[in-house]
Amino acid sequence: MERENCWVWFKGSLKEEGVWKGGFSSKKDEKPGVLIQNPSYAQCRVPDWRITTTEPTDKRKGPTIPENAVWKIF
Repeated sequence: MERENCWVWFKGSLKEEGVWKGGFSSKKDEKPGVLIQNPSYAQCRVPDWRITTTEPTDKRKGPTIPENAVWKIF
């Protein structure tokens, strides 16, 4: 399991748009999705489509979100 720096897509709210947030590290293992860690957030597992390992040029342009997407894997 190797850690990589990554950016995570956050959905936003009714008043805010979604945004890519940096400062996370990610680990892939045998379980589905990607484990993300950041000292300011609870560690959790998210689907692959919610992270990128390259810094987005436009932090407000989101990923392609699958229909009926799962946002967090328990």
